Amino acid sequence: MTSLGSVQAFAAAGVEEYGRIDVLINNAGVMPLSPIADLRIAEWEQMIDVNLRGVLYGIAAVVPQMQRQGGGHIVNVSSVSGHRVDPTAAVYSATKFAVAAVSEGLRQESQDVRVTVVSPGFTRSELTDRGGSAEAQAAARAAAEQLAIPASAIADAIAFAIGQPANVDVNELIVRPTAQG
Repeated sequence: MTSLGSVQAFAAAGVEEYGRIDVLINNAGVMPLSPIADLRIAEWEQMIDVNLRGVLYGIAAVVPQMQRQGGGHIVNVSSVSGHRVDPTAAVYSATKFAVAAVSEGLRQESQDVRVTVVSPGFTRSELTDRGGSAEAQAAARAAAEQLAIPASAIADAIAFAIGQPANVDVNELIVRPTAQG
């Protein structure tokens, strides 16, 4: 997701194989949590590159094709952290707030391409396995172990949005465990 050329090649392969691109699920992210004062600048840059620039690259790779074919659907996976900021998650949250802003802008600019933001809460994944401060990542892992919902719940939400009629654009879905604050 951090190489525009790679993402464009992926999209081109899809067009070559199937003749069109109906849906892009932009779901790549990293979450190395740490206090801002730790100054983990390389991790900040990685989050911006993957979580925001990667989303933009995905959009750039498919929007021209979707416009040519008269429609399509882009699902950008964000996070509940794109709706609130928690200690140690400021930079991660900033990237996810930005995903919502980009998605809303694209939605307003396009009459043919549907745009959905799906914001998962604690979900079973590898997000807390890499980077960040040991304390922050351990706290996130502990919370996820207690609260996490299966990734299939997010897939079901995406399927719901995609399954709507062409004239219905589900703009945003927040999917989280009922016990998550």
